[in-house]
Amino acid sequence: MFPLRLLALIFVSSATADPSPEEKEEEEDDEEKKNRYDLMFRRGDLLEVSRTLFTHFGIYLGGGRVAHFIPDIMPVVSTNQLRIKQMVTNTRLILGVLAKCGSVRVDSVEDFAFGADIIINPMDKMCSCAALQGEEVARRAEKLLGDVAYSLLWYNCEHFVMYCRYGTVMSFQTFQFCKTMRKLLLSRGVAKVTAVLVACLLVYLRVMDTWTVLLAVLLPFLLWMAS
Repeated sequence: MFPLRLLALIFVSSATADPSPEEKEEEEDDEEKKNRYDLMFRRGDLLEVSRTLFTHFGIYLGGGRVAHFIPDIMPVVSTNQLRIKQMVTNTRLILGVLAKCGSVRVDSVEDFAFGADIIINPMDKMCSCAALQGEEVARRAEKLLGDVAYSLLWYNCEHFVMYCRYGTVMSFQTFQFCKTMRKLLLSRGVAKVTAVLVACLLVYLRVMDTWTVLLAVLLPFLLWMAS
Protein backbone atom coordinates (compact mmCIF):
# COMPACT_ATOMS: atom_id res chain seq x y z
CA MET A 1 0.00 0.00 0.00
CA PHE A 2 2.89 2.38 0.69
CA PRO A 3 3.96 2.69 -2.99
CA LEU A 4 0.38 3.56 -3.93
CA ARG A 5 0.22 6.23 -1.25
CA LEU A 6 3.51 7.67 -2.51
CA LEU A 7 2.23 7.72 -6.08
CA ALA A 8 -0.96 9.40 -4.97
CA LEU A 9 0.95 12.07 -3.07
CA ILE A 10 3.04 12.77 -6.17
CA PHE A 11 0.39 12.65 -8.88
CA VAL A 12 -2.78 13.59 -7.02
CA SER A 13 -2.06 15.75 -4.01
CA SER A 14 0.36 18.02 -5.84
CA ALA A 15 -2.12 18.56 -8.63
CA THR A 16 -5.14 19.17 -6.36
CA ALA A 17 -5.27 22.42 -4.48
CA ASP A 18 -7.87 23.62 -1.98
CA PRO A 19 -10.74 25.17 -3.93
CA SER A 20 -10.91 28.95 -3.98
CA PRO A 21 -14.08 30.84 -2.95
CA GLU A 22 -14.87 31.32 -6.63
CA GLU A 23 -14.57 27.56 -7.28
CA LYS A 24 -16.81 26.83 -4.30
CA GLU A 25 -19.45 29.13 -5.78
CA GLU A 26 -19.14 27.40 -9.17
CA GLU A 27 -19.66 23.98 -7.52
CA GLU A 28 -23.02 25.01 -6.09
CA ASP A 29 -25.83 23.79 -8.30
CA ASP A 30 -28.21 26.45 -9.41
CA GLU A 31 -31.96 25.83 -9.14
CA GLU A 32 -32.53 26.18 -12.87
CA LYS A 33 -29.96 23.46 -13.63
CA LYS A 34 -31.42 21.12 -11.00
CA ASN A 35 -34.90 21.54 -12.43
CA ARG A 36 -33.56 20.83 -15.92
CA TYR A 37 -32.05 17.52 -14.80
CA ASP A 38 -35.22 16.58 -12.93
CA LEU A 39 -37.06 16.93 -16.24
CA MET A 40 -34.50 14.72 -18.01
CA PHE A 41 -34.20 12.02 -15.34
CA ARG A 42 -36.46 10.48 -12.72
CA ARG A 43 -35.41 9.63 -9.18
CA GLY A 44 -34.08 6.05 -9.26
CA ASP A 45 -33.02 6.09 -12.92
CA LEU A 46 -29.87 4.12 -13.77
CA LEU A 47 -27.38 6.32 -15.63
CA GLU A 48 -24.53 5.02 -17.81
CA VAL A 49 -21.48 6.90 -19.13
CA SER A 50 -18.18 5.95 -20.77
CA ARG A 51 -15.25 6.50 -18.40
CA THR A 52 -11.58 5.78 -19.24
CA LEU A 53 -11.33 2.07 -20.13
CA PHE A 54 -14.74 0.97 -18.91
CA THR A 55 -18.40 1.97 -18.58
CA HIS A 56 -19.45 3.76 -15.40
CA PHE A 57 -22.88 3.62 -13.75
CA GLY A 58 -24.82 5.63 -11.19
CA ILE A 59 -28.28 6.13 -9.69
CA TYR A 60 -30.05 9.47 -10.11
CA LEU A 61 -31.28 10.82 -6.76
CA GLY A 62 -32.96 14.01 -7.96
CA GLY A 63 -31.88 17.64 -7.75
CA GLY A 64 -29.03 17.10 -10.19
CA ARG A 65 -27.35 14.53 -7.88
CA VAL A 66 -26.06 11.05 -8.74
CA ALA A 67 -25.02 8.28 -6.32
CA HIS A 68 -22.25 6.13 -7.75
CA PHE A 69 -19.60 3.69 -6.57
CA ILE A 70 -16.19 4.76 -7.81
CA PRO A 71 -12.60 3.73 -6.98
CA ASP A 72 -10.72 6.60 -5.35
CA ILE A 73 -7.28 6.82 -3.73
CA MET A 74 -7.87 10.22 -2.11
CA PRO A 75 -9.54 9.02 1.14
CA VAL A 76 -6.49 6.79 1.73
CA VAL A 77 -3.93 9.60 1.48
CA SER A 78 -5.85 12.62 2.76
CA THR A 79 -8.35 13.57 5.46
CA ASN A 80 -9.16 16.87 3.76
CA GLN A 81 -12.88 16.58 3.03
CA LEU A 82 -12.79 19.42 0.49
CA ARG A 83 -10.27 17.50 -1.62
CA ILE A 84 -12.12 14.21 -1.20
CA LYS A 85 -15.41 15.76 -2.33
CA GLN A 86 -13.87 17.21 -5.50
CA MET A 87 -14.51 15.42 -8.78
CA VAL A 88 -12.62 12.11 -9.03
CA THR A 89 -10.02 12.47 -11.79
CA ASN A 90 -8.76 9.59 -13.89
CA THR A 91 -5.52 9.53 -11.86
CA ARG A 92 -7.42 9.16 -8.59
CA LEU A 93 -9.64 6.53 -10.18
CA ILE A 94 -6.81 4.35 -11.53
CA LEU A 95 -4.85 4.49 -8.26
CA GLY A 96 -8.05 3.61 -6.41
CA VAL A 97 -8.49 0.51 -8.61
CA LEU A 98 -4.92 -0.60 -7.79
CA ALA A 99 -5.41 0.04 -4.06
CA LYS A 100 -8.86 -1.66 -4.12
CA CYS A 101 -10.48 1.24 -2.29
CA GLY A 102 -13.53 3.21 -3.29
CA SER A 103 -16.65 4.91 -2.02
CA VAL A 104 -20.32 5.27 -2.82
CA ARG A 105 -20.61 9.03 -3.11
CA VAL A 106 -22.99 11.68 -4.39
CA ASP A 107 -21.80 14.00 -7.16
CA SER A 108 -23.42 16.42 -9.55
CA VAL A 109 -24.55 15.07 -12.91
CA GLU A 110 -21.69 16.98 -14.59
CA ASP A 111 -19.01 15.49 -12.33
CA PHE A 112 -20.48 12.01 -12.69
CA ALA A 113 -20.62 12.21 -16.50
CA PHE A 114 -17.08 13.66 -16.77
CA GLY A 115 -17.97 15.13 -20.17
CA ALA A 116 -19.48 11.91 -21.59
CA ASP A 117 -22.98 11.37 -22.98
CA ILE A 118 -25.48 9.84 -20.54
CA ILE A 119 -27.58 6.78 -21.36
CA ILE A 120 -30.73 6.23 -19.25
CA ASN A 121 -31.76 2.81 -17.91
CA PRO A 122 -29.83 0.71 -20.49
CA MET A 123 -30.10 -2.41 -18.32
CA ASP A 124 -33.91 -2.54 -18.30
CA LYS A 125 -33.91 -4.45 -21.59
CA MET A 126 -30.94 -6.67 -20.66
CA CYS A 127 -31.76 -7.78 -17.12
CA SER A 128 -34.27 -10.59 -16.57
CA CYS A 129 -35.32 -9.01 -13.26
CA ALA A 130 -37.90 -6.22 -13.29
CA ALA A 131 -36.74 -2.81 -12.11
CA LEU A 132 -37.79 -1.77 -8.60
CA GLN A 133 -39.79 1.37 -7.94
CA GLY A 134 -37.73 4.54 -8.37
CA GLU A 135 -38.03 5.59 -4.73
CA GLU A 136 -36.85 2.17 -3.54
CA VAL A 137 -33.90 2.29 -5.97
CA ALA A 138 -32.81 5.70 -4.70
CA ARG A 139 -33.32 4.67 -1.07
CA ARG A 140 -31.03 1.66 -1.54
CA ALA A 141 -28.35 3.84 -3.13
CA GLU A 142 -28.52 6.40 -0.33
CA LYS A 143 -28.31 3.66 2.31
CA LEU A 144 -25.01 2.40 0.86
CA LEU A 145 -23.22 5.77 0.87
CA GLY A 146 -19.70 5.64 2.32
CA ASP A 147 -16.35 3.92 1.90
CA VAL A 148 -16.50 0.42 0.40
CA ALA A 149 -13.79 -2.06 -0.63
CA TYR A 150 -13.53 -2.00 -4.44
CA SER A 151 -12.90 -4.92 -6.78
CA LEU A 152 -12.66 -4.43 -10.52
CA LEU A 153 -14.13 -7.89 -11.15
CA TRP A 154 -16.18 -8.84 -8.09
CA TYR A 155 -17.69 -5.59 -6.77
CA ASN A 156 -17.65 -2.51 -8.98
CA CYS A 157 -20.02 0.29 -9.95
CA GLU A 158 -22.17 -2.05 -12.05
CA HIS A 159 -22.69 -4.48 -9.15
CA PHE A 160 -23.78 -1.48 -7.05
CA VAL A 161 -26.41 -0.16 -9.49
CA MET A 162 -27.68 -3.65 -10.35
CA TYR A 163 -28.38 -4.26 -6.66
CA CYS A 164 -30.06 -0.88 -6.24
CA ARG A 165 -32.32 -1.10 -9.31
CA TYR A 166 -32.92 -4.83 -9.78
CA GLY A 167 -32.06 -6.43 -6.43
CA THR A 168 -29.35 -8.63 -7.95
CA VAL A 169 -25.57 -8.25 -7.63
CA MET A 170 -23.99 -8.90 -11.01
CA SER A 171 -21.90 -7.22 -13.72
CA PHE A 172 -22.26 -7.76 -17.45
CA GLN A 173 -18.81 -6.22 -17.94
CA THR A 174 -17.25 -8.76 -15.56
CA PHE A 175 -19.10 -11.61 -17.24
CA GLN A 176 -17.89 -10.53 -20.69
CA PHE A 177 -14.31 -10.12 -19.44
CA CYS A 178 -14.27 -13.61 -17.87
CA LYS A 179 -15.82 -15.07 -21.02
CA THR A 180 -13.10 -13.46 -23.18
CA MET A 181 -10.31 -14.65 -20.87
CA ARG A 182 -11.73 -18.16 -20.95
CA LYS A 183 -11.61 -18.16 -24.74
CA LEU A 184 -8.01 -16.94 -24.67
CA LEU A 185 -6.64 -19.21 -21.95
CA LEU A 186 -8.84 -22.31 -21.98
CA SER A 187 -8.42 -23.25 -25.62
CA ARG A 188 -7.08 -26.33 -27.36
CA GLY A 189 -4.28 -24.28 -28.89
CA VAL A 190 -3.10 -23.14 -25.46
CA ALA A 191 -3.27 -26.76 -24.21
CA LYS A 192 -1.07 -27.96 -27.10
CA VAL A 193 1.46 -25.15 -26.64
CA THR A 194 1.56 -25.80 -22.88
CA ALA A 195 2.24 -29.51 -23.46
CA VAL A 196 5.15 -28.72 -25.80
CA LEU A 197 6.64 -26.10 -23.49
CA VAL A 198 6.39 -28.35 -20.43
CA ALA A 199 8.04 -31.24 -22.31
CA CYS A 200 10.87 -28.98 -23.46
CA LEU A 201 11.33 -27.66 -19.93
CA LEU A 202 11.56 -31.17 -18.48
CA VAL A 203 14.15 -32.20 -21.07
CA TYR A 204 16.17 -29.03 -20.48
CA LEU A 205 16.12 -29.43 -16.68
CA ARG A 206 16.56 -33.20 -16.92
CA VAL A 207 13.85 -33.75 -14.35
CA MET A 208 12.05 -37.04 -14.91
CA ASP A 209 10.76 -38.18 -11.50
CA THR A 210 7.22 -39.55 -11.28
CA TRP A 211 5.51 -36.57 -9.61
CA THR A 212 7.05 -33.99 -11.93
CA VAL A 213 6.04 -35.94 -15.02
CA LEU A 214 2.54 -36.42 -13.60
CA LEU A 215 2.11 -32.66 -13.02
CA ALA A 216 3.54 -31.94 -16.47
CA VAL A 217 0.91 -34.19 -18.04
CA LEU A 218 -1.92 -33.02 -15.78
CA LEU A 219 -1.65 -29.27 -16.60
CA PRO A 220 -2.12 -29.50 -20.39
CA PHE A 221 -4.72 -32.25 -19.86
CA LEU A 222 -6.84 -29.98 -17.64
CA LEU A 223 -6.54 -27.11 -20.14
CA TRP A 224 -7.58 -29.48 -22.93
CA MET A 225 -10.61 -30.77 -21.02
CA ALA A 226 -11.68 -27.24 -20.03
CA SER A 227 -11.48 -25.96 -23.61
